[in-house]
Amino acid sequence: MQITISELDGSTKKVTLAGKLDIAGAQTIEIPMAAVAGARGNVIVDIAGVDFISSIGIRSLVMAAKAIARGAGKLVLLAPTPMVTEVLVSTGLEQILPIVRSEDDARALFAGTSSA
Repeated sequence: MQITISELDGSTKKVTLAGKLDIAGAQTIEIPMAAVAGARGNVIVDIAGVDFISSIGIRSLVMAAKAIARGAGKLVLLAPTPMVTEVLVSTGLEQILPIVRSEDDARALFAGTSSA
């Protein structure tokens, strides 16, 4: 699992993940995601490069989303593959882990509007 963190603007960070979000992947992202969650603000997690996600990987994303929400921010998942989307949707966690298809859609969600 590879993780890259960048600043999009003063209130939004982008976390890019690539690889398998299994137990080893979840361990790899645990500390960096905790740091991002503690910094406050909104977070876009680009998971287009994630080709597998396990329950422990989903748990890591849920924990980060909840921590970010405690700081009055939102976490969104950007452009998951069809297989990963199917797994995420089947969990019923769309309220906690909303899925967007573009950074513009993410910004609209953060602003409380819909670009659809």
